[in-house]
Amino acid sequence: MNIAALDLDSTMPAAPTGSSDFSIIEKVIGHISERHRDQPSLSELAGLTGQSPDGLIRLFRRWAGLTPKAFLQAVTLDHARRLLVDGADLLDASLELGLSSPGRLHDLFVTHEAMSPGEWKAKGAGLKITYGWHGSPFGPALLMATDRGLCGLAFADEIDDPATFDDMTRRWPDADYHHDPAVTEPYVRRIFDPAEWQADRPLRIVLIGSDFRVRVWEQLLRLKPGRGTTYGAIAQSLGDKKAARAVGAAVGANPISFVVPCHRALGAGGKLTGYHWGLTRKRAILGWEAGLSSRDG
Repeated sequence: MNIAALDLDSTMPAAPTGSSDFSIIEKVIGHISERHRDQPSLSELAGLTGQSPDGLIRLFRRWAGLTPKAFLQAVTLDHARRLLVDGADLLDASLELGLSSPGRLHDLFVTHEAMSPGEWKAKGAGLKITYGWHGSPFGPALLMATDRGLCGLAFADEIDDPATFDDMTRRWPDADYHHDPAVTEPYVRRIFDPAEWQADRPLRIVLIGSDFRVRVWEQLLRLKPGRGTTYGAIAQSLGDKKAARAVGAAVGANPISFVVPCHRALGAGGKLTGYHWGLTRKRAILGWEAGLSSRDG
């Protein structure tokens, strides 16, 4: 992964312009996720990345507003997972873990519409989708948009990753795709810069999927800022307690990652189950959101 570090104020999360510090962050998150029971030291984490201990702390504060130790607490403790299952949200969990006073998390003020079943069955025929690659706090991001709003957001390890592009285009194989980053660039800051999350400028998205999947994605959009849920809870809200597995498949097929917060969907017992774009990235997003709460207070 070729990602340059951002030169940002230490009190703000990583902005979406350029690339992010995610290459180093990803390595640290992977290590502490695997070794958190051993409580890896700051020196150990710094040595893993080629950073000095102070440099690693500055990098984490610049990216998420948290020290590596606080980030470890936010994303790996069983207690945090239990809080989510018990109905507490990420904001409450951050208080329990001693992060700071509460604030608003991931409140993108999204307005959405769904394409008709006929349009979905047409597999994108007659639909123009414009796409572009951009830097984000979670690595390279592929954004896709129609004239009705954002329809796709995916993550990758490299810009122009063909596997990620193929993954997205297979969802709507007969659409007419046009590469124009100038069209998708305005979405980037609107999505990843909390200063741009304004109620008077809602983010317009369009959901393209089967009726069942759209209903699952709408349930995710209804989550309060920072709230977690489980596949079983979503199934119950849809009136079918036995549909948890189908819900899981729909969550995994979510085409607008981060915006439709599939990263907040947990398995039974609050387990941090897999994420279509990598479990390490899911932990990174959850920790980044926890960092927002500590700063907003």
